[in-house]
Amino acid sequence: MDVARGFALIGMMSVHIISALDADGGVSWAYRISSGRASALFAVLAGLSLVLATRAPAGERLEPGARRGVLARSALLAGVGLFLGTLGSGVAVILVHYAVLFAIGTLFMGLGARALMVTGAAWLLLTPVAGHLLRPILPPGPGASPSLVSLAQPVELVTTVMVTGYYPVLQWTGYLLVGMALGRLPLRRTATGIWLLTGGTLLAGGTKLLSALLLGPAGGFERLTVPPSSVLAGRDLATVLQTGTYGTTPSTSWWWLAVSAPHSGAPLDLLHTTGTALAVIGGCLLLAAALHGRWRWLVLPVAAAGSMTLTLYTLHVAALAAVRSADANPEVSSPTVFWAVNAIFALVLASAWQFTGRRGPLEAVAADMSAAARQIGTTPRSSHPR
Repeated sequence: MDVARGFALIGMMSVHIISALDADGGVSWAYRISSGRASALFAVLAGLSLVLATRAPAGERLEPGARRGVLARSALLAGVGLFLGTLGSGVAVILVHYAVLFAIGTLFMGLGARALMVTGAAWLLLTPVAGHLLRPILPPGPGASPSLVSLAQPVELVTTVMVTGYYPVLQWTGYLLVGMALGRLPLRRTATGIWLLTGGTLLAGGTKLLSALLLGPAGGFERLTVPPSSVLAGRDLATVLQTGTYGTTPSTSWWWLAVSAPHSGAPLDLLHTTGTALAVIGGCLLLAAALHGRWRWLVLPVAAAGSMTLTLYTLHVAALAAVRSADANPEVSSPTVFWAVNAIFALVLASAWQFTGRRGPLEAVAADMSAAARQIGTTPRSSHPR
């Protein structure tokens, strides 16, 4: 899974650095490939990792020590996320949302693969309807990234993270549940990789086709309206549906639930990005099975980056913040080259760190905090002379 996580990190970097539109006004390659998909892949992998890390068997409640360990990791993610949100990097920092997702995931650890998959699918389909009904009575989103300053306005912070923000946990919990279902599957079997790759590809393609039919021949596009208070006001709607809607959609028409735009939080967007995540994970499983022994070095740099994504993501966001602080309106002559430099630096640093035999710095802190939290309340064994 480290390889998939590494690809997700590189994809996320691309949309942080490369603009949505090319110089000629077309949608950039970075947004065509990664917008909405990289972060969704991270969320699905978070659910998978949660199951594998806790090793909680299906049908049993998560034991208290393991629950405390997960919550300790969540606390670290939230703290780092709030700090990064304060830096003014221009990135919609996702770590606080992931922290909440991990905490929510502990409530579903007793479910098996089938129950998790069914619950996740239902979640992805139904929670966008709930969000559509809730958003009109809440302040408009997406708002700023959660930061230390946000703690002074806790109600706004909660509504942003849960409902109106760039990564609304209300809908994104579905990604986590699907990932947790994957964690219950026999991932070492070739058949599992084939099913994930095939099924994910069909789901991703099918949802895009359905959205195109609903917005085109069914006449949905003409019924999409944008209120003046929306962050989308004044923008070309056809372009917006390709580049993204900043986490949610306007609630002016139920036809907004038919879009599959990146970061729209609509059912077809959530299902499409779930499909791409499943396809990437399946492809990475098959790749790992195919690259035996001496050939594994081909994916070592990506896997190394995937093993320390928290550290690399933090460095990446901090670096972008430093660039912005040096120039309020930074212009990079070649964004693609700048992205490549960021990606190569991450791959080289992670590969070099692998030779230390240690976890990434922040990953080590997370592991230590989790281990310490697990031990709270346990009685150390006393040793007696024999």
